[in-house]
Amino acid sequence: MINEMDAEKERVVRIREMTIDDLSEVFHIGEEIFTSEYSPVLYRSWDEYEITTLFNSDSELCLVAEADEEILGFALGTTVEKQHSAWKYGYLVWLGVRRGLQKGGTGERLFRELKRRMVDQGVRMMIIDTDADNQAGIRFFKKQGFGNIQQHVYMTLNLSRRPRRRKGERPE
Repeated sequence: MINEMDAEKERVVRIREMTIDDLSEVFHIGEEIFTSEYSPVLYRSWDEYEITTLFNSDSELCLVAEADEEILGFALGTTVEKQHSAWKYGYLVWLGVRRGLQKGGTGERLFRELKRRMVDQGVRMMIIDTDADNQAGIRFFKKQGFGNIQQHVYMTLNLSRRPRRRKGERPE
């Protein structure tokens, strides 16, 4: 009897550029992964604009992993060239693998191919970001060679609530 993990290892996984026909499936995989439970304070939100903008601007850095015509995961990246800098930066914006298929090597294969493509494009430094509480993600990226972890402060201001008036303050 073959268990689910063994069956997954038997499948031939292919990494390829995402096509326009993949957008819907990749979007739905991301919806399942990048929820408010995953990270209640994501400063970037997973929506159709994220995926279409990256696909339209850097399609060669939008990759999918597929086996038996099923998309297992994706990596979406972009490059940034800063004015007055000799460096070209690569930014891995999103990396996701279907629930239940993580830790099977698909994410690592997607990352390696994205990294190879960025090197071919002259990228000298790759950047990622993740929630500070995403211990699995941090372990994954450390395993890929990332270091120099920086803490960031993100603040929010809810603009839908009316500010409270202080005692004695007149309304504007």
